[in-house]
Formats: sequence, structure tokens, C-alpha cells
Amino acid sequence: MSRADEIFIDMCRDILENGTDTKGEKVRPRWEDGTPAYTIKQFGVCSRYDLREEFPAITVRRTALKSCMDEILWIWQRKSNNIHDLAPHIWDSWADENGSIGKAYGYQMGVKHRYKEGMFDQTDRVLFDLKNNPFSRRIVTSLYNHHDLSEMGLYPCAWSMTFNVTQHPGDSKLTLNAVLTQRSQDILAANNWNVCQYALLLMMLAQVSDMIPGQLVHMIADAHIYDRHVPIIRELISRPVYPAPKVTLNPEIRNFYDFTTDDLMVSDYRYGPKIDHIPIAV
Repeated sequence: MSRADEIFIDMCRDILENGTDTKGEKVRPRWEDGTPAYTIKQFGVCSRYDLREEFPAITVRRTALKSCMDEILWIWQRKSNNIHDLAPHIWDSWADENGSIGKAYGYQMGVKHRYKEGMFDQTDRVLFDLKNNPFSRRIVTSLYNHHDLSEMGLYPCAWSMTFNVTQHPGDSKLTLNAVLTQRSQDILAANNWNVCQYALLLMMLAQVSDMIPGQLVHMIADAHIYDRHVPIIRELISRPVYPAPKVTLNPEIRNFYDFTTDDLMVSDYRYGPKIDHIPIAV
């Protein structure tokens, strides 16, 4: 099995067997029929993926890697907050009549801030530091801007990236690692999606910085399985598993802003059957 399968299955079992139940509590999310969407949850789940060993895609079902890449480019490259700039329809429920999700995600990445070296938005600051200050311990992004929360369609879930560069003996290049911090996660709908999209981001940033993509550490404060997802999860984690797919990027791309989903190459991806009509709590 892929290492990502092992992590995902163990995490789901731990939540189901040892998690706490929010049934009867005051919860914000609702199902489409208006009933409260309760969860079984674990606090403070930490997972570690090493991209030097394999790409962290689960195989118990398919993760749509090109769609993952499109969303991360929507946020980090296009810096958009409009669903009309995004191919997948994952944000449709949180957009207004014009397609905007408010001052969220890509909007926050595109806001310029003043530094002693000049004005940068968050993406360009990361690119600047990876080139000029790779061993800085201050290469951090944040989408959780309290000043703008009231104008966001949804508070950011995956909200912070902290980058850290290491030099390993014998390597001619530096290694780029990152910590993804998430306040909340719907494990069935979003867990491996988020892992894969930020793994792809790490690969892209490493490539344009002439580094090797290394470890992605994923921290989730509230890792939960919704009540209506429990039987789906139980079936999912009982499925056969396969080796991780091979995932690479077009090596000719040297500028982050030149990447498109056409530059993603996936091979040897075996996976279980699709799960249709997953209910989503809003």
C-alpha cells in the first residue's frame, strides 16, 4: 500500500474508535435538509509525508490530482477568490451571485504587505525568501486574517504554511520542507485532497527554487468524520490498497507563474471505485 493509505486508514480508525462525538451539541454546519451535521472528531492530528520516498496519494479511491493542482494554483498563483477562475466546483456553495467567496483564500495571498526589502504579496514573499534567505525560520503564510473574516464566504480551513529548508549530507541541492496547519477538516471530503494539493505546491516551489521537495507535515486541530459519512468511511478503509502513483512536474518550468495543470504528469495510479454523491455539510 502507499504510505498515504496507511496514514489515512489509521487516522480514520483512530477517529472512529477513540474520537469524541458532537451529537446534541450546538454546531454550525447543516445538511442540505437543514438538520445539524454532527461529527466524531479527534483533536490535534499530525501526519508526516516524505515526498523523497513517494507522492502521498491514497489508492482506496482516486484523488483528482489535476483538480487539486488547479485549486492550489487558483489560490497561490492566480490569487483569485472567484469560482469562475476555478475548474472544480468545490467552492460553489460558498460563493455569492457573482462567484466571489469574499476576502478569502486567493484574495489574502494577493494582498501586498510592506517589508524592509519592499512590497510583496504572500506568494512573492515566499519565492523571494526561498531564493535569498532559504535558511530563514520566518517563511510563513497565513490566510486567517481576523480583520477580514466577516467578509469571507467561509473561514479558511487550511490556513497556514511554514517552510523550512534543510541541507542533507551528500546532496548537491537544498531540501524544501513545509508544515501545513489546518483548523478543521472533513476527513472524507477533504483529507487527501488537501495533502495532495499542498504536496504539489511544495514540489512546484522546490522546483523553481532549485531545491528537492522533502517532508510535508500536516497538522489538523479538529479532524472529523461527519455522522452521515461514517458508513462510507468504514467501507472505504476496508478496500484493497495499491502502491503510490508516480507524480512528476514538467522539469522545464522554472517560474512558478508558468505552471499549469498540463505540467502535471501522473502514471501507475491504481485506485478503488468512485464514491458517488457524498453529502457535504455547509
